[in-house]
Amino acid sequence: MIAPKEHINEKERLESLNSFSVLDSLPESDYDDITAIAAEICNMPIAMISLIDKDRQWFKSSIGVDVSETERAVSFCGHAINNKDKPFMVNDTRLDERFYDNPLVTGESNIVFYAGVPFVTEDGFPLGTLCVADQKPNTLTDHQIKSLTALSNQVMNLLNLRKSKKRLKEELAKQEDKNLDLERFAFIAAHDLKSPLNNVSSLTSLFLEMYDSKIDEEGKQILKMIVDSSDKLKGLIEGLLDYSRSDTILSKSKVDIKVADVKNTISSMFSFEKNIDFTLKSTLTDLTVNQTALDQILINLVTNAIKYSDKEQIKIELGVSSTDTHYQFYVLDNGPGIPLEKQDQIFKIFEVNANQDKYGVRGNGIGLATVKKIVEKSGGTIKVTSEVHEGAKFSFSLKK
Repeated sequence: MIAPKEHINEKERLESLNSFSVLDSLPESDYDDITAIAAEICNMPIAMISLIDKDRQWFKSSIGVDVSETERAVSFCGHAINNKDKPFMVNDTRLDERFYDNPLVTGESNIVFYAGVPFVTEDGFPLGTLCVADQKPNTLTDHQIKSLTALSNQVMNLLNLRKSKKRLKEELAKQEDKNLDLERFAFIAAHDLKSPLNNVSSLTSLFLEMYDSKIDEEGKQILKMIVDSSDKLKGLIEGLLDYSRSDTILSKSKVDIKVADVKNTISSMFSFEKNIDFTLKSTLTDLTVNQTALDQILINLVTNAIKYSDKEQIKIELGVSSTDTHYQFYVLDNGPGIPLEKQDQIFKIFEVNANQDKYGVRGNGIGLATVKKIVEKSGGTIKVTSEVHEGAKFSFSLKK
C-alpha cells in the first residue's frame, strides 16, 4: 500500500478547509441529495462526499458505507485531491500497487472500483472529493464522468454558500453590537445635550421676563431667537433619538389589543386640544400587533395632522381593516393637503413640506421618516393620497 502524499500546499489547504466550518457538522439534505444523484447516475452502490482533514477523511454525506470517517493514510480521496481538478479513477484496486493491500480493499469494505472528482476552491485548494465506488471492477463512461464533475462543482457551491452564510451571520452579529453601541451613545448624547439646551431656553426666557423693561426690541428679538433655536435643536435631538430607537421598538412582542383602545389611547394623548373631532371606522374589534410600533406610527401621523391643520375644527379619521396577511390602517385629516410633487419626498429624512406649523415651529423632517422605517420593517407599506385644500390620507399596513 502507498499512502497518499500531502498536498503541495497542505498548510494553506487545511486553513481553507477549516474556514468553511463544515467538518463534523450535522447531515444536510442538500449534500445527501448530491450523493444520491451521483450513485444513481454512475450506477454505483457507494457514493460519498469526502473531506480530507489533516489525519483523516470525513464523510459529509455517504451512501453504502457505515462509517463517518477513516484514516487519511488509507484513503483513496487522499490520492484524488493530488490529481488537481481531474477525475481520479481506479478500475480494479486489487491490481494497483497503491491499493492492493489497502485495508479498505482487503477488509469488509471490499472497495474494488473507485472514482472521485475533487471539489476545489477559487484559490485552487482541493478540499475533498465527490466519489463513487463498487465492490467489483468497473468503469465510468464519459457522460458519467462529466455528470460526476458537475455534481462535484455543486458540492463546492454549497460549501461557498455555507461560508457566505457564516460570514453574513458574523457580520450581522457585529452590526447588531454596533447598533446597540450607537443606540446607547445616541441616548446618552441626547440626554447630555437636552439638559443644557433646556437650561439655555429656560434661562433665556427667564432673563427676558425679568429684564423685559431694560432690553430694547432688537435685544428681545435676539433673545427670542436663542430660545427658538434651542427648542428647535432639542426637537431635532429628540427626533433623531426616536429614529435611531425604531429598531428597538420593532423587537417588542405582538400582543392582542382592542381596536377601540387604539383610538382611545391616541385621542387621549391629545385631549388638551379641544377642537378635534376624532373618529374611528372599523369592522374589526381585535388586533394582534406590536402595540409600541403602532402607537409610534399613529402618534406621528396624528401629531402632524394637528400641527399643520389650517381649520378651526380639526377632523381626524382612523380606519382599520384586514386582509389575509396584513392589517390595513389609514389616518385621514381635513388639513391643507400635500402638493403632488412633494408627496414622494415627505418620507425622506430631513425633508420638510411646510415652512412652519400652526404654532410657528419648523419641522425637522424626521417624524415621517421614522414612520416609514417602522412600517417597512414591520412588513408593510405606507403611502399618502392628497389634494391641496382637501386634506391628506396616510395609508399603511402591518404584516400579521
